[in-house]
Amino acid sequence: MENFETQAIRLQTPRTDYREHSTPLFVSSSFVFDDAEQARALFADEIEGNIYTRFSNPNNTEFIDKMCALEHTEDGVATASGMSAMFLSIASFLKAGDHLLASRSLFGSTHQIITKILPRWGIAHTYVDMDKPETWEQAIQPNTKMIFAETPSNPALDLIDLEWLGALSKKHGLILNIDNCFCTPYLQTPAKYGADLVTHSATKWIDGQGRVIGGCVLGRKDLISEVRFMARHTGPSLSPFNGWILSKSLETLPVRMERHCSNALALAEWLEKQPQVRYVKYPHLPTHPQFELAKRQMRFGGGIVTFELTGGLEHGRAFLDKLQMLSHTSNLGDTRSIATHPSSTTHAKLTSEERLAVGITDGLIRVSVGLEHIDDIKADIAQAL
Repeated sequence: MENFETQAIRLQTPRTDYREHSTPLFVSSSFVFDDAEQARALFADEIEGNIYTRFSNPNNTEFIDKMCALEHTEDGVATASGMSAMFLSIASFLKAGDHLLASRSLFGSTHQIITKILPRWGIAHTYVDMDKPETWEQAIQPNTKMIFAETPSNPALDLIDLEWLGALSKKHGLILNIDNCFCTPYLQTPAKYGADLVTHSATKWIDGQGRVIGGCVLGRKDLISEVRFMARHTGPSLSPFNGWILSKSLETLPVRMERHCSNALALAEWLEKQPQVRYVKYPHLPTHPQFELAKRQMRFGGGIVTFELTGGLEHGRAFLDKLQMLSHTSNLGDTRSIATHPSSTTHAKLTSEERLAVGITDGLIRVSVGLEHIDDIKADIAQAL
């Protein structure tokens, strides 16, 4: 089974004696041992197997096995949320005195981890701009241990050349950590370009229906061993039910993403023609400043479209209030189209200067384009405009 669509459906936990076709839920806090020797070997990590659901569970293992196959990584850990995945992927490797190099354009909560939480433990950071790759190598310090980036970024949809960044990380012996949430493994596989760790908020496109919270950290086996140790003893474990949902969701990921992307491209092309819109940004739109890079490393352009309204903050809020079908919520990656005003919600904790530095203007609108008919999506936005 080498093809993405087949792996997403057919990789599953071995059947039990009940011969079920679909993987059952393993709602158990612990698992029994055959004998004392097996218990000893399991706790000593000499053999693989389930001990306690905080450590592992068949549903979560199935989800991770699928994600590893799809992302072309060796191992992975399932987490309770996307942000626990981001935190684990950094905190498992950095200590007091270390330095993190990160792209400036990041999700708001990731920014808070880097600027507010890591400094409590003496971990420094430097932000670099995604449109100035020549500054990245200059910012590497003797104590730099990791490079962290989102591509495309949230919500500005800026890109970084993964092949170039992989080579830079390897040259300096750094861990390259890529948040691949916006693309999913169906659109982009950072490990192929040299990423050592790949993180996801599975709450978004992986679930795809706004039902559960979850995340994962994937990567090289030796690195995931450190992440697993941290997760095992700090407890941000994914629930078996959420693991079961996320594994089942992967079965439809390819068909969902293709519809998300085709709708998003059609919406972006239409928005460019609207007089109330100052500019539109979408990776596979020829007007995107990194269009050629996007075509090279992304199968399709993704399900997010951002655009700036004329009139700034006041018009941005008025636009959201006039929407009738699109949901006004902070999530994304849902079957339902969602409109968000980042300046007053997801990135409200940033200063106005910090927002402008990553392209978040007061009039910026982020649309997570859903699976509804594209004509209905356009019609709702048109009446709101």
